[in-house]
Amino acid sequence: MALCAGLGADALTALHRIGRRRVLPAGQALGWAGDPATICANLVSGVLKVARTEADGRVQIVGLLYPGDFVGQLFIDRMADTIGALSDADLCVYPRGALEQTLGRHPAARRLLLRRTLATVSESRRWMPMLARARAEARVAALLIDMARRCDADAEGRFALPLSRGAMAEALGLAIETVSRCMTAFQAQGLIALTGLRGVRLLDPARLAAVAG
Repeated sequence: MALCAGLGADALTALHRIGRRRVLPAGQALGWAGDPATICANLVSGVLKVARTEADGRVQIVGLLYPGDFVGQLFIDRMADTIGALSDADLCVYPRGALEQTLGRHPAARRLLLRRTLATVSESRRWMPMLARARAEARVAALLIDMARRCDADAEGRFALPLSRGAMAEALGLAIETVSRCMTAFQAQGLIALTGLRGVRLLDPARLAAVAG
């Protein structure tokens, strides 16, 4: 995945030595803003949310993390944001101090991690314009397009939703009924096809993108 792909045997061995797998159930936090920044992680499966508390006390989701994304920050003492699981998540977790030391001994791993961290930050920044869309339909359409891209939809636009309707609603700041109503409307309009609990196919990505604005 993000941190391990393309590394030599020595660097992989060093990372495996300090890493451990952890399953984070949906709804649980990996860490809270202000907590000591003791760990970093590579997200293997599932979706995490990055949340920030605003000055008025509101909690705002400012980014989503997908498989392959790097979780956390190096060289900081305290977590800047709260990171929680929107779905059951599988992570490879590294003690931050040990990871920093390992990267210092393996320049190739350090360069790869820098690239992946910058990519993760860039992806997270896409989230704020999505939430700025006033209409619920635009938010849901934008999230569907984003998930299709990040979840590697096939050539015909098929992919499995990584989030439940409830988790989508939480991510978008909407009611679950609103998300379900939008999905049903998109299917009736021929924009998407729904199969089973999580199967989705984007039938008309261009029109869906127009709805997203």
